[in-house]
Amino acid sequence: MDIVLVLAGLVALLVGGDMLVRGAVALARGFGVSPLLIGLTIVGFGTSAPELVTSLQAAFAGSPGIAIGNIVGSNSGNILLILGIGALIAPIGVAPEVLRRDGSVLLLASLACVGVVFAGNVGRLAGTVFVGALLAYLIATIVIERRRHTAAAGMYENEADVLAVPRGTIWRAGLILFAGLAATLLGARFLVDGAIGLAQRFGMPEEVIGLTIVAIGTSMPELVTSVIAARKGQGDVAFGNVVGSNIFNILGILGITAIVSPLAVPESIAGFDIWVMLAATVVFLVFARTGWRVGRREGAALVTAYVVYIGWLILTV
Repeated sequence: MDIVLVLAGLVALLVGGDMLVRGAVALARGFGVSPLLIGLTIVGFGTSAPELVTSLQAAFAGSPGIAIGNIVGSNSGNILLILGIGALIAPIGVAPEVLRRDGSVLLLASLACVGVVFAGNVGRLAGTVFVGALLAYLIATIVIERRRHTAAAGMYENEADVLAVPRGTIWRAGLILFAGLAATLLGARFLVDGAIGLAQRFGMPEEVIGLTIVAIGTSMPELVTSVIAARKGQGDVAFGNVVGSNIFNILGILGITAIVSPLAVPESIAGFDIWVMLAATVVFLVFARTGWRVGRREGAALVTAYVVYIGWLILTV
């Protein structure tokens, strides 16, 4: 039954997350919201919605290992697996100014995440600071891009355009958005309940379940968006999708979850997995800086590293 719940939760999160993003984009376009704002906020929040709902469900269920493992594991997976797959499909070009600004924000957010995780507890104060930093980043980005249209603005606009959104009335878009949200909530509940059950049944630490099954499942919207972008030859969208999602995961999802329910950090995550996330981030940024692209060779290295990491987690349980 636990396996059924996990599978049902993964399917619901995948379908619900996709509907939520597409419905939100269609609704925003219906109200005349600019592509820049849609790509920067709605797509970013939408693809991270499964992580947010799942981490909140896990925190409410008294499973901080799943809540934090989901965020740390999603960030590692976004870089090593999802960006790696995108680069294997088509080399990903990187605009220098995008890497300098958004890449720097990602690195700072990752270092801040390491700091609070290493301290052993993510409380409401840290959560408030994280959410405040996310809002400041979004506002500053919107103001800068509206004053002068840069490559970053083009990337965010392409991110909004890469999704095939449903045509129809605003009411239809709202209905799709609501249905996607409902499916995401239900999927998160199934996934967390099933993950807790599996951990208890097989004697596995909850954080391992969070870092693997839960993290991979909640990252499916990012995978879908990145694969679509790579197949369309819009590598900048795949790059922006991963960078934006990881920033949202740390500052937004970890921040909101900690505000709602402070989290005690499992020792295994503080001692190993958070450093894997930081190392993946640094390597990714170095790859992106080298020739301003992430090629197929780098993509293969990223995917291989992820397979090794997941194998290590499973073998050392």
